[in-house]
Amino acid sequence: MQRLTSIAELRRWRADARRAGKSVGLVPTMGALHSGHMALVEAARRDCDLVVMSIFVNPRQFGPGEDFDAYPRDLEGDCALAEAHGVDAVFAPATEEMYPHAAGPLIVAGRQADMLCGASRPGHFDGVLQVVCKLFNLAQPQQAFFGQKDAQQVAIIQTFVRDYNLPLEIAVIPVVREADGLAKSSRNVYLSAEERAQAPAIHAALELCRMQVQDGLGPDAALRAARMHIAQHLPGSRIDYLELLAWPDLLPLADDTLQCIALAAVHVGRTRLIDNITFER
Repeated sequence: MQRLTSIAELRRWRADARRAGKSVGLVPTMGALHSGHMALVEAARRDCDLVVMSIFVNPRQFGPGEDFDAYPRDLEGDCALAEAHGVDAVFAPATEEMYPHAAGPLIVAGRQADMLCGASRPGHFDGVLQVVCKLFNLAQPQQAFFGQKDAQQVAIIQTFVRDYNLPLEIAVIPVVREADGLAKSSRNVYLSAEERAQAPAIHAALELCRMQVQDGLGPDAALRAARMHIAQHLPGSRIDYLELLAWPDLLPLADDTLQCIALAAVHVGRTRLIDNITFER
């Protein structure tokens, strides 16, 4: 496995792949790798000749007071795990390499970024699109692989790729969960033992919401039941949002909506956890 730290190295690696006639799959990450990331790698290996993984904690998607400095980092461990799972190259640049100028380019994510996570994290998805756009331009992948756990991010990136006619496919991999239903996340390490034991209530609440909608209840009643479940099983937690929307456009449910998504963000102690499930009405 090659370790690349500069844009010039990544461009040379991509040029070699092009000359060899190899297709490239990109797995963008911020490191702190877990089995959810490895599911992306496995999908990329199935679909593409070569897999390049980016490991970059992107400062532009963190707001004031967020956990940029505390975000878990283990580059050596991440590279060992990536190599063991068949990644061909890791691109791990310094911040100065990706953003040599203080201001940098501005990309505005639009309507889909103003709700859900974007409502409490203004500018977050603008920063996501900045780094994703740079990675797409540098790696020039045929496919880029993202996890459904970050559903709002997936929807925004899919819209961006479509609106700007970018020549790649966005592959979306299902949420990877622990045995008790908790979505895999790099932030799970922040949870205390008690919080970890209670955190699967988020997924259970989303499943309750799904069952109520599929049984014919309206969205408001289904969401009330889900909120009550979280209040009962996650005492002391704080719900950032709990929503039912159409998928993948993230619009309010209409009478004829078939594809739905239930999404939640919940503060469990110091840790903000997100989760979602998609389903047919």
